[in-house]
Amino acid sequence: QVQLVESGGGLVQSGGSLRLSCVASGEIFRVLSMGWYRQFPGKERELIAQMASGGNTYYDDSVMDRFTISRDNAENTVYLQMDTLKPEDTAVYYCNAEIQHVLGTRGTYWGQGTQVTVSS
Repeated sequence: QVQLVESGGGLVQSGGSLRLSCVASGEIFRVLSMGWYRQFPGKERELIAQMASGGNTYYDDSVMDRFTISRDNAENTVYLQMDTLKPEDTAVYYCNAEIQHVLGTRGTYWGQGTQVTVSS
């Protein structure tokens, strides 16, 4: 089994910054991609940033140039630096990871979610 534990959400004023962290632990041979999704009330989760094991990154247009994803591969940790936050960024943010296990199988895992609220 693999666990993803997130931290760093909270309340911030418009224009402010927050940094989310997510640590993966458990039966991990190799962490493949790690990323962040967010979910608005009544909507499906949407991918906003992702980083592959080789370092390639993806950003959704809505967060491009404001959010930065990074990884510490030695610690199986992914970060999301969120700057210039807007009220429309208010959502629950989820960490996601694709993991390769020791026996070669792969699985996709989710963090518990952390609330980010941006006040105007």
